[in-house]
Amino acid sequence: PRSAARTWLDRLILVVAVWAIWAFITTFVVQPFRIPSGSMENTLRVGDRIVVAKWAPRFTDVKRGDVIVFKDPGDWTDPVPSGNVITGGIRKIAEVTHLSASGSHLVKRVVGLPGDVVSCSEPNAKLTVNGVAVDEPYLQAGLDGCAPSPGQASKWSITVPAGHIWVMGDHRDDSADSRSHDDGTGRLGSVPLSAVTGRAIAVVWPLNHLAGGHGDADAFAKVPAPKK
Repeated sequence: PRSAARTWLDRLILVVAVWAIWAFITTFVVQPFRIPSGSMENTLRVGDRIVVAKWAPRFTDVKRGDVIVFKDPGDWTDPVPSGNVITGGIRKIAEVTHLSASGSHLVKRVVGLPGDVVSCSEPNAKLTVNGVAVDEPYLQAGLDGCAPSPGQASKWSITVPAGHIWVMGDHRDDSADSRSHDDGTGRLGSVPLSAVTGRAIAVVWPLNHLAGGHGDADAFAKVPAPKK
């Protein structure tokens, strides 16, 4: 019969193998995330579990209308308490191996690409990109593209810097998005493409909210390319 030591060694090898497969999949293929707020309602609801595609080129394949997950580009989220050495170490290992996503990731919709001029001419009007008003069917019912959140300007116009994107929540009056972090130029509120983790491709939990295809490139089909 096998010794107890050999049995535990076999179990350890199995655990390491499963972890390695999981780490590979969540690093290069897909990664799960939990929706923490209502900023994307009703497209994504609080508590929804989504999976994000990571196999596509993150820096060249982002399109207007995509729902993306990205790393906090700077003070968009509250810091996660570090806890003691043990809990902090466990949390860090879980984040690195993607067993748990850190609180520093956000999910929003891409509405502006590098060079785009994104603007709102008045409250509760349609969002304008490169001079074209955009019909956004995914918005929270009863809202228009320029519905401002508390404390956000209702009239603004920005140019998205090179290498960046402009993101907004579908629940426009309850979303601390690019508008909330900008200085009126687009320079501070735009998200670096290098911060993009991937594109959301499906809700996988709860079962009564299973859905996919939340991106809507068609909404921006009439938007011309930005002027050089």
